[in-house]
Amino acid sequence: MKNFKNILGALLISVTFCVHGQVNKKSWRAITQSNDDAWFASDEAAQIADNVLLYQRNVGGWPKNIEMQEPLSEADKKKLIDLKSTAKESTTDNGATCQEMVFLSKIYKQKPEEKYKEAFLKGLNYLLEAQYKNGGWPQFYPLKKGYYTHITYNDDSMVNILMILKNIKEDANYYSITPSDKVLKQVSTAFDRGIDCILKTQYKQKGVLTSWCAQHDEVTLEPANARAFELASLSGKESAKITLLLMSVKNPSKEVVAAVDAAVAWFEKTKIEGIKVEEVTGADGKKDRVVVQRADAEPLWARFMELDTNRPFFCDRDGIKKYSLAEIGHERRNGYGWYTNEPKEVLKKYTKWKNSLK
Repeated sequence: MKNFKNILGALLISVTFCVHGQVNKKSWRAITQSNDDAWFASDEAAQIADNVLLYQRNVGGWPKNIEMQEPLSEADKKKLIDLKSTAKESTTDNGATCQEMVFLSKIYKQKPEEKYKEAFLKGLNYLLEAQYKNGGWPQFYPLKKGYYTHITYNDDSMVNILMILKNIKEDANYYSITPSDKVLKQVSTAFDRGIDCILKTQYKQKGVLTSWCAQHDEVTLEPANARAFELASLSGKESAKITLLLMSVKNPSKEVVAAVDAAVAWFEKTKIEGIKVEEVTGADGKKDRVVVQRADAEPLWARFMELDTNRPFFCDRDGIKKYSLAEIGHERRNGYGWYTNEPKEVLKKYTKWKNSLK
């Protein structure tokens, strides 16, 4: 019987290790979105948390596109320690900083160690410091020359920040780490300023409110260019998450309600029906994206639309506008999300949201 118990115990340990070990096969984003409390209490989670702490710069932010669950060599760790005193590559682009803060909150809930709390609060302070006086956020902070200084809605950067502030503002205990009363006031002010910035940057066509560009000039608030293939335009993608954020505001002002109404009207006006983006294999064996006619296809929206006509357009790295996906080169055609279905979530929730205001 004793031997049986030992064998059973070993099997349980082995199974647990295998289940937890699978985390390294997940993306960093998927790991941060997990709500598996048991895993966050594991030694594996703690080891990854050590990586997260190493990657954090002293300024409070994190670099982007890092799979933080990947093991680090001693040489890697030394490099990261040396980088801490620089502010190099601290950003909120592609979920950076926001994802790490969420992860730290989840592990602190299971392992309430001071180092996790300090890192989370340092990250929060970073978000507060990075905000412009007009309420917007740049892509990198400290500021990095170029289009990175624009107010950045691209890839939901500013929305991610505001969702963290909103959660803290509305419930100081939303995350396992509670800021001081002083910081809570700063969070509330920063959130309100952020919403005000969103309202001020909503683009008007002949006096009518529409949607937003992926980035806006930090001084004039006008739509702005980013990379060569990302020209100033109205965004079918980023505008969706912005609108959903506005719909989540408690006791919305008449200005917020007007902004949502206008965005919804614009989504209805600009939806594209009867097409679908499919992946095919060409004669050369390469995968390729093509737009095909499909009567039963769900609505899509273009990522980029001209500011005053809403006409969808596409760009290669030469920055020249084209008006069909087939006209741009293979690399950009297949390496970028030119269409989106994200606004469907806005349209799905709009009627219920509107009725809730009565």
